[in-house]
Amino acid sequence: MLTRNCLSLLLWVLFDGGLLTPPPPQLQQTLATEPRENVIQLPGRRMHFQRVKRGWVWNQFFVLEEYMGSEPQYVGKLHSDLDKGEGTVKYTLSGDGAGTVFTIDETTGDIHAIRSLDREEKPFYTLRAQAVDIETRKPLEPESEFIIKVQDINDNEPKFLDGPYVASVPEMSPVGAYVLQVKATDADDPTYGNSARVVYSILQGQPYFSIDPKTGVIRTALPNMDREVKEQYQVLIQAKDMGGQLGGLAGTTIVNITLTDVNDNPPRFPKSIFHLKVPESSPIGSAIGRIRAVDPDFGQNAEIEYNIVPGDGGNLFDIVTDEDTQEGIIKLKKPLDFETKKAYTFKVEASNLHLDHRFHSAGPFKDTATVKISVLDVEEPPVFSKPLYTMEVYEDTPVGTIIGAVTAQDLDVGSSAVRYFIDWKSDGDSYFTIDGTEGTIATNELLDRESTAQYNFSIIARKVSNTLLTSKVSILINVLDVNEFPPEIAVPHETSVCENAKPGQIIQLVSAADRDLSPAGQQFSFRVSPEAAIKPNFTVRDFRNNTAGIEARRNGYSRRQQELYFLPVVIEDSSYPVQSSTSTMTIRVCRCDSDGTILSCNVEAIFLPVGLSTGALIAILLCIVILLVIVVLYVALRRQKKKDTLMTSKEDIRDNVIHYDDEGGGEEDTQAFDIGALRNPKVIEDNKIRRDIKPDSLCLPRQRPAVEDNTDIRDFIHQRLQENDVDPTAPPYDSLATYAYEGNGSVADSLSSIDSLTSEADQDYDYLTDWGPRFKVLADMFGEEESYNPDKVT
Repeated sequence: MLTRNCLSLLLWVLFDGGLLTPPPPQLQQTLATEPRENVIQLPGRRMHFQRVKRGWVWNQFFVLEEYMGSEPQYVGKLHSDLDKGEGTVKYTLSGDGAGTVFTIDETTGDIHAIRSLDREEKPFYTLRAQAVDIETRKPLEPESEFIIKVQDINDNEPKFLDGPYVASVPEMSPVGAYVLQVKATDADDPTYGNSARVVYSILQGQPYFSIDPKTGVIRTALPNMDREVKEQYQVLIQAKDMGGQLGGLAGTTIVNITLTDVNDNPPRFPKSIFHLKVPESSPIGSAIGRIRAVDPDFGQNAEIEYNIVPGDGGNLFDIVTDEDTQEGIIKLKKPLDFETKKAYTFKVEASNLHLDHRFHSAGPFKDTATVKISVLDVEEPPVFSKPLYTMEVYEDTPVGTIIGAVTAQDLDVGSSAVRYFIDWKSDGDSYFTIDGTEGTIATNELLDRESTAQYNFSIIARKVSNTLLTSKVSILINVLDVNEFPPEIAVPHETSVCENAKPGQIIQLVSAADRDLSPAGQQFSFRVSPEAAIKPNFTVRDFRNNTAGIEARRNGYSRRQQELYFLPVVIEDSSYPVQSSTSTMTIRVCRCDSDGTILSCNVEAIFLPVGLSTGALIAILLCIVILLVIVVLYVALRRQKKKDTLMTSKEDIRDNVIHYDDEGGGEEDTQAFDIGALRNPKVIEDNKIRRDIKPDSLCLPRQRPAVEDNTDIRDFIHQRLQENDVDPTAPPYDSLATYAYEGNGSVADSLSSIDSLTSEADQDYDYLTDWGPRFKVLADMFGEEESYNPDKVT
């Protein structure tokens, strides 16, 4: 401190003693407590080696916070070189707190704080000072800024902003196990002194826990702390500033620490023997008792699994764990019978599901206890010897025939008699009766299997000593079949055969249907009836598996010869008495392709070519009809020509126009008119003798004008007609034949019947088979037909 005062005095001497005014005693006391040195700046410095007087002597002032004195606290003094002490200089102050917190003496430049300051509220104030001439009001010095810093004192205690704290640590943790870290905050200046340096300590909670004085980390201080002994701990933590020295301020907080559970305890039965009583009428699956092992652990560490140790009686019971209470529930697996066994004894083992390997050395985490179960006698209803009775009876059995019996017994001590009744709610009560004492069942009506094949009803057994105790059993009666219906061929009754079928080919599989209920092993046999077995077209091949095949016996069939065949088939069953029947199979001959696929089975399809549509077939039929009509007309005309030669002169013969549409070589078949002249007008016709009239020897040759080139055929004909009209030598009648000309290139040549034979004898049409598949139907029609016997039916 003396060194500091000496330095201040030396500075004052160096600056001529007038530049630095010694601070008053209050400021000297302040500087004595301030550990820092004020930094003095010399305004107006020109060069580094030039000595210049400064006008202002300040940079930073200090003021103590929380000042409680009666007088204003002295802060510092402002002074200018131009102030000679004559009262011509006026000092002014502006900025933070000027006039409200800080005041200045306008003459001397002394600054005072007029109220108490709090560093935590505002750590410093920035102000501006100005020196002016009192008379001229002109600034003597430039305005300068300085800071008044509030000096900290230890007026705030440490505080735990996050408290109180909650923490947990597993039980049985070793010494030094981490629990929690706490932190206290001090509002004092941490850069000045020890006011904000905090030290931690435990006021309450020892010797279980400890805390690090500097970091505030809490750790366990004792080994093997047991949750089952004490689970909750409350620790009081203190934080003290000034490094824990005497006079420092302190703050406290509470830390609630919980020991979490670990599986360090095995389950234990509170007693070694458990006694249970169970009625013998308890249903299977029902709970008959509970036992419990105690585990002081918590949560999943206390979960227990129960098991029955294999031994006497354990196979009749089962045990499961109640997840809510951790009790062992004993359940019944099989029915109990007091008359058979009255008591059962077995052992039950309880063990933890979740084990902790750290405690295996403490021993096995399981315990055993003995369970004794006493069976209580209960009066029970009668018991039938079977759970279901199945009986059989033939249909049409005489009324009163006994078909079976039921038996029920009272198994209680001092057994009672039993009576039997049919349950009147069932459907079979009117068809059967039961003897109430013996339990025999007999028919009450005639039974028909085809009407009802099975009966199902119930029989009630009741104790005579206690009519409320009853039991019921189901009765199933199957009505056996008596062979009274013959077997028949199952559908279909009609089949087909291809025209190109081969001998031995199976064309249809058949099976039998019997309205009787065929017993196991029933066999059906198939054969052809004796009257059809002589030279049959078809036969029956029995496959010995209740099926048979219809077999072709001929090499090909013709629909033109016979379209339908009827084959009687005899079927017999193997029951007693043997029943048989004869069923007739209808076999239709069909047209098939090479793969055996049926193309057509209709009668009208015999004359139609294969592969044509219906419209094409109709067109072909129309053409055939037209050809037949033309032939008939041609024959009629030929006959008419014979009559023309006998005509008398009185007959009026004017025109004879023959018009027909004849495909083929019509021009070559008739010479009535040469159409070539019409097609080629340049052809010079010779005077030919007309065949349709008698030639006249006096007929002069007619002059025909030459026809010019490119003359229309119609004009040419018209000219010829006029020529004949004006020719007096022309016959009194004309003959004109028109037809379409196919030419010599036709494959079939001419189909015209003009030059055909006029005899009625049969002609040879075998050449039609060489014209291709399209003429096959015509070849079949006009070829040699096989003799057909309509009375032959096989």
